[in-house]
Amino acid sequence: MDEKKAKSMSYSVIAAAWLAVFCLFGYRATFAILSGPMSKTMGWTGAEVSLGYSLMMTVYAITAFFSGMILDKWGTKPVYAIASVFCMLGFYLTARVDNLMMYYACYAIFAGIGTGMLWVSSTISVRKWFVGSYYAKMWGIAFAGAPMAQVLLSLGVKPMLVQNAAQWRDAMNYLGWLSLVALLVAAMLAKKNPEQYGIQAFGSPPAGAGGAAAPKEYVWNISQAFGTFPIWAAIIAFLTSMVAEFLIWTQVVRYWTMDLKMSLDLATNLYVVIGIAGIFTMPLMGVISDKLVGKLQNEVKARKTMLIFAPLVGVAACVLLLTMGPSSVVLGGVICILFATYWAIEPGGVVGYTGAIYGRVSLGKIWGLATLIVMGIGPALGSFMGGYLADSTGNFSASIKFAMVAFAISAVVAFLMPLTVKVPEEKPVEVGQAQLR
Repeated sequence: MDEKKAKSMSYSVIAAAWLAVFCLFGYRATFAILSGPMSKTMGWTGAEVSLGYSLMMTVYAITAFFSGMILDKWGTKPVYAIASVFCMLGFYLTARVDNLMMYYACYAIFAGIGTGMLWVSSTISVRKWFVGSYYAKMWGIAFAGAPMAQVLLSLGVKPMLVQNAAQWRDAMNYLGWLSLVALLVAAMLAKKNPEQYGIQAFGSPPAGAGGAAAPKEYVWNISQAFGTFPIWAAIIAFLTSMVAEFLIWTQVVRYWTMDLKMSLDLATNLYVVIGIAGIFTMPLMGVISDKLVGKLQNEVKARKTMLIFAPLVGVAACVLLLTMGPSSVVLGGVICILFATYWAIEPGGVVGYTGAIYGRVSLGKIWGLATLIVMGIGPALGSFMGGYLADSTGNFSASIKFAMVAFAISAVVAFLMPLTVKVPEEKPVEVGQAQLR
């Protein structure tokens, strides 16, 4: 295949991943806005409505594991196609529920399966097509779909609900059809793994000396991979960051309004700044990460360095949160940019590290199980601890300090990440040392 056609196919992969991430984070961004009107019109408590989201994340985590297995064999096209139906039904059926149990069944099961197919598929598809000094910037472009969803869908849904809280049903209808169309387009744009077209991933190591073929990747099974330290280091670093991240995402607006006495309108606008900043920080930090790969000529070391830096940015943002006052709008904007910078690095960076360590062929099933562990624990634990500590102490300072410690632990674990992995029955392999084309 000529290079021009190969590049065109790779850009389709990025476009499909962008749409998948947009729909995935559309669920997260709109729930915070829809949950209040749902509670008000249905007579459900906030805890009862939030439980639906928690159950959805549990199904999401389980589905992510199995979708990783599908990816390694058939690629993202069937995954996006199936996800389009489930994501649509998650919104469409929930808009028609009239009791709490039906809400849990429709939202948790259908939305959980649909969204669970999107995170692993989008991250792994980009990693399978781009490695080395190409990966992070291309993932940054794809991941920009997340802040775009946070900004566009949040602002799009909000005016409907201001007029009439009962219009949450109409909003879900629109979101359901939007998810269906967007993910069907993603399925059409999606491609199989590059090897199935007879081409190499962009950024792959060149052929061996004398024109010999590049070394063949070792095909890991789950027990072999999870019997090594690097995957557990990646999981713990990602998990502790997720605990901190979800604590901040779910509690920061309440901290601004309750502890600092900001108006809800100002606090909401500040929160949207995270999404706006993310549109720019995600591709920018991707470029910086890839330049570091080129400078160090070692992808594993470069990804590890960025995974140390990202949670330290989170620590700095938490420190500034604890020092800001009710009129510190400029400082609040700086804090949002710092959180957006962390967000731009961590999720893609940990996939990049794992892919550089274990290779691309086995990455789907490995990262699928890792996602099951991280997303099955991190979001729920972070959200719970944020609310629990606030209720116990009467303010949100303890919650933010907890997030700060979790970010710090993530940085320490990232520092301990190894640069090598021992392939079963073979000598240790120095991963990422080969010169990148």
